[in-house]
Amino acid sequence: MVQSHLMNGFFSPSKGELTLSELVLEIGKFIMEKGDNLYRLIIGTDSQIRGNNGSSEIFFVTAVVIHRIGLGGRYFWSKEKRVQKMFLRDRIYTETLLSLSLAENLIPLIRKAVPDGLYDLEIHIDVGPNGATRDMIKEVVGMVSGNGYVAKTKPESYGAYVVADRHT
Repeated sequence: MVQSHLMNGFFSPSKGELTLSELVLEIGKFIMEKGDNLYRLIIGTDSQIRGNNGSSEIFFVTAVVIHRIGLGGRYFWSKEKRVQKMFLRDRIYTETLLSLSLAENLIPLIRKAVPDGLYDLEIHIDVGPNGATRDMIKEVVGMVSGNGYVAKTKPESYGAYVVADRHT
């Protein structure tokens, strides 16, 4: 699986830099503040290419959103830069694999900190029925659901195409 952003740490607009353990604590505190509410835990990745003297820099940003349904939420993000040329298909696969990799590392820790049943988990993928990514929807949704997660695509995948995109 693609290496996740775990080595880079996370950033919170309100808390600053966080380790994975600190991220889990923040999510747990946020959920337990109002444990009677419903929550959605979202992981989504977006990428952006920037040219640099003939080589391509690709920035991948993975967002973790904890949404207190109807009452707002908090988000955290991690950024990684790669210098390589990638076609759109490769970037979408990499985005999806980065989200899955983070989920595989984050969810066991969240389960220790937060009782089951308080949140639903979604993986948000930056593909949709319009544009160049429409032919990839079944493939990447299959990757996510094959790993046991709920996949959301545009227009429901705001964790990728809005939150993560904000920091690419």
